[in-house]
Amino acid sequence: MLASCDTPEAPASKPHARPDGLVTEKPYEPSAESAALSRYYKRLQAQLLTQGLLRTGGGGVDTPYTERDVSRNFERIAFYNEYVPGAGLEESKDGPDVLRKWVKPVRMTIEYGKTVPEEIKEGDTASIRGYAARLSRITGHDIALDDSAPNFHVIIASEDDRQDTIARVLELAPTIGAATRDIFENPPRKFYCFVMTFGRPGAMHTFDKAIVLIRSEQPDLMRRSCIHEEIAQGLGLNNDSATARPSIFNDDNEFAYLTTHDEELLRLLYHPSLTPGMTLDQARPLISRILAGDPGQI
Repeated sequence: MLASCDTPEAPASKPHARPDGLVTEKPYEPSAESAALSRYYKRLQAQLLTQGLLRTGGGGVDTPYTERDVSRNFERIAFYNEYVPGAGLEESKDGPDVLRKWVKPVRMTIEYGKTVPEEIKEGDTASIRGYAARLSRITGHDIALDDSAPNFHVIIASEDDRQDTIARVLELAPTIGAATRDIFENPPRKFYCFVMTFGRPGAMHTFDKAIVLIRSEQPDLMRRSCIHEEIAQGLGLNNDSATARPSIFNDDNEFAYLTTHDEELLRLLYHPSLTPGMTLDQARPLISRILAGDPGQI
């Protein structure tokens, strides 16, 4: 059979007219609310960068820290809660809780809202995949991006995806209380990302599931900063500390990405000597020995 790219002198049949009634799908246009959030977060990121914040390095000569700093910060970040469990955004004023972390492998999946652009999906997926591999190396725990049997759900969505997001959260966690549900239904503008963790039935100090929500209206740097902090918090570093530096577990926004100090916290958290359910009094002497490099005494 001979194939040719030549154009015939006349078409074999008359082209069909376009049927009436067909409507071309319009490209997505953000709502006024979503567009306002985008402008707000863009201004906020610019202000933070102007102030020298959202640093992307892991620390430096201007941010030294000691073993004592790591120990103190670990106690505050791993054993205290930022919010009262089950009470929404009510800040916790309680004393130390028990240690919580994952025992089973962590399998992350990313769920994007329908309005999230493809370029954000591609960039954030690559970022989360690399971050999961880094966290696995740091902790020695099995952590990976894997859709086959996920237990760590990262939802990246816009204000215009909110109803779908609420439905998905209730599907994943149907027993959440009214205060927690309200966070998803009416998230304050200042909360551009957050994480919820769920204990295993009968063993609440070991995690069974986590849900991270990140607003897609944020600029890339702020969104990636959310990825770093919320996923790390979902591994068991529940709290923030005003004294932690260099650290993403500090609400001053000085650092955007996980730092060398934060890696030390994660190594401590997943050290086999520190077991889920352990109290601070039980853990404190072990923390000192681990940081002193004296595993024979643990």
